[in-house]
Amino acid sequence: MTTTSDTTGTTGTAGTSGPTASGPATAAQTGTTASGSTSSGSTATDPTAATGTTGPTASGAPGPAAPTGSSTATGSAPSGCPVAHGSVPLSGPRFQSDPVQLYRDMRRDHGAVAPVVLDGDVPAWLVLGYRELHQVTGDPVLFSRDSELWNQWDRIPDDWPLLPMIGRGQNSILYTVGERHSVRAMMISNALEGVDPFSLKRYAEEFADELIDRFCTKGAVDIIAEYTKLLPALVLARIYGYPEEVIRPLVGSINDITDGLDRAIAGSQHLGMATFQLLAEKHAEPGDDVVSRMIADEGGFTDEEIVQDLLVMIVAGHQPTADWMGNSLRLMLTDERFAASLSGGRHSVAEAMNEVLWEDTPTQNVAGRWASRDTHLGGRHVRAGDLLLLGIAAANGDPQVRTHASALTGGNNAFLSFGHGEHRCPFPAQETAEVIARTGIEVLLDRLPDMDLAVPAEQLTRRPSPWLRGLTDLPVLFTPTPALGRPASFGGPA
Repeated sequence: MTTTSDTTGTTGTAGTSGPTASGPATAAQTGTTASGSTSSGSTATDPTAATGTTGPTASGAPGPAAPTGSSTATGSAPSGCPVAHGSVPLSGPRFQSDPVQLYRDMRRDHGAVAPVVLDGDVPAWLVLGYRELHQVTGDPVLFSRDSELWNQWDRIPDDWPLLPMIGRGQNSILYTVGERHSVRAMMISNALEGVDPFSLKRYAEEFADELIDRFCTKGAVDIIAEYTKLLPALVLARIYGYPEEVIRPLVGSINDITDGLDRAIAGSQHLGMATFQLLAEKHAEPGDDVVSRMIADEGGFTDEEIVQDLLVMIVAGHQPTADWMGNSLRLMLTDERFAASLSGGRHSVAEAMNEVLWEDTPTQNVAGRWASRDTHLGGRHVRAGDLLLLGIAAANGDPQVRTHASALTGGNNAFLSFGHGEHRCPFPAQETAEVIARTGIEVLLDRLPDMDLAVPAEQLTRRPSPWLRGLTDLPVLFTPTPALGRPASFGGPA
């Protein structure tokens, strides 16, 4: 839920007033996560490794590209600059409706590294291959996180929609490199490790019950709007130290940032101002929370650095975790392999969460890395300063790794959903996101055991983003049940 990695991307600040670029983990590509109640583990580098599961905590902030039309190209594009005939617009309906087939088509037409264009015909490379993505994330010198290297800055306007994701001169951990990055990552990990795991689970259960009390008597609800889009933010607010009355307005801003539409920059500014205010309050009155521990760290971090990292942590912690919950519930409601989870089979919940990280990961594509010199990758000539986008979803589905994509992974957690290398999502962030997501699903299934889809599965739609993959809604029906009526921490049951 917090982090430093390949599973992030959304929030930076302009001066000292708020974000203009930026960054899942939670504490997470949310990020936002692993499955198994409180287990953790690193993303395996061996695609055949089988271990526990982990979940999302990182993200990439979004933004639709201007070009429209088909998102695949015919013929092979020449190696070299991605501005070439056949470049694929990183936008269009197929990112929403059929990304799996889209990535297969791109791999067929372009190989493991595909030329793409972003909003305003800005060129980039999309890394589709598992091994190529592993190479890029494992070599921080050749493929740097330093966005100052980008060879396209002279053509990027101040109001470019993707600035909340790709920042220049942004002082967050996302773009810090070398020894300073290592020290900063340790500060974040230490702050998150201070969260008591039993308290974290209790907070998730309490907030889940409070949210469910608001709709359990009605017999119908949109799970996305009334549950998954709220729960991670509420729990993160509690452990980070945000006042609970502040986090609700922030949820809309966070969604604006991750969807990358016209409201993205305004959403980043709102989130930034609220975070600066939080830091000022914790300087005056520290508490037992993540933010206070970050302030007390002996690494000599400035308020600006801490705020930038908090922006990464709250965005990357909330949205990918919310999408991980929604995508897992969709799988359990539409795939008979997981029907047991709806009648109390907890093993199926863990399996479904793990499958989602392979097949329907919330973090689809991430920006990014910048080549520090001319090089070759996947048969392409990559120039110094070229932007490489991390195609996490495509790499997870690489046929050289998943030769039997229809088969259950059996707990294999070699997916790249948390990134890899020194900028991967920290373990405490993964654990936090996992606890929030799995607890939220289990409490929901306990309270509404006969929950079923209210519409045909084919009518479910996704947000129009090539970056984060989540449902726009998940309408369900269930037998009305009484509210528990426990005291509410944020206004009580409606």
